[in-house]
Amino acid sequence: MGHGFNVAGVVLTGDRTIRLLAALDGASTSRVLNLGQIARTRGADPEYREKPLFLSPAINTAFVLKHRTRSDESYLFTSPRSISTKLIVPFDLKDLRAGGRSFFIDQRGFIENLREAGHYRDEKLERDVVVLRLLSAIPSLDPFLLREHLRNNGFEVAACYFAISPGDQERMHDFVSAELQQLVQLASGGNDQNGSTGRMVTAMLSSQVDEKLEPLRLTLGLSGPDFREGAFSWRGFLYYKWAMQNFWPDVMGILREIKEIRPVGPVDVEQRAYLTFAKRGIIEMVRDHGQHISRMLNVYDDSFGSLVASQSPKTFRDFLLSAPKMFLELGEKMGAISHIVSFWRYRFPKSRPSMADAEELSTIFQDFTSGFAERNHKQASPFPKPQVIQIDAEV
Repeated sequence: MGHGFNVAGVVLTGDRTIRLLAALDGASTSRVLNLGQIARTRGADPEYREKPLFLSPAINTAFVLKHRTRSDESYLFTSPRSISTKLIVPFDLKDLRAGGRSFFIDQRGFIENLREAGHYRDEKLERDVVVLRLLSAIPSLDPFLLREHLRNNGFEVAACYFAISPGDQERMHDFVSAELQQLVQLASGGNDQNGSTGRMVTAMLSSQVDEKLEPLRLTLGLSGPDFREGAFSWRGFLYYKWAMQNFWPDVMGILREIKEIRPVGPVDVEQRAYLTFAKRGIIEMVRDHGQHISRMLNVYDDSFGSLVASQSPKTFRDFLLSAPKMFLELGEKMGAISHIVSFWRYRFPKSRPSMADAEELSTIFQDFTSGFAERNHKQASPFPKPQVIQIDAEV
């Protein structure tokens, strides 16, 4: 079979997987956290050594991937899940063709697989299991959400794991300030001379939902746990609303590039047909997800607008109670689109011609389509369902 990722009685066929991981070797996206690259570039930093994401050196140099669970993988879990989180631990970071271990967080036998892959001997295993489950609980690996989720659960890790530029942090802060200023002006009677907006923004973006937001919790009539969970999802909606405004223009340009790219070298009939079909599917799915994202963000805008304009907390209270579930769906859809933008621009920089052979383009398009839910086409595809990694039972 050749090189592959082998674990727990299954073999992950290797050629396409290896090629995809090699292309990702220097990148992280909203669906892929590339810990090996962070180790290579920031491993000498004192903070990296003092505040690692994982205590096991092997796990702290792995790939973490958000993965749409396929029907033939459902048996691996005790309960259904649409999105799973996969861990890939290469045997040799310098040569991905050597293969590695691959398994899902909380699949059957997860702890045993992790113990063996991470070479654990003591309580470090328990700590890393908690962190892995936290990563599995959020819909994407966007750095802002990842940082906030870990902080909210008491884990302060090195800043190098979160590729948030100072400029983006400042722009995010300014965006949230403008969003919440209406609410603060309402509460203060239109007078914000004492800096209430700044304090509320700081409280909203901090790792703790503390007494600064207590008046809002009381106004909305929410219990402490409901408000904390709703506030985190509210932050997520604010982040995704800001991100949508910033990266959606790039989406349109990249979709044009996907439509226009042609493979270099020989292309057989089946490859040509698949690439044509995949391009059309990616463009349609991005369009559909973009419209769905806009509708969900409109739900937030309408409920927040009702709170400000009508001074009635009920609609926004209902939104915060439903926000955690909506946030998961929003994050899944945003993550699929954001991954396409990040990966495509990393692999095909604007400064260089977009060149790839048919096999690589097929692998990339399979990866892109794997991030979306299955769609009902009027005409069924004559090709297999797109997959990043194909799992076959070992024989």
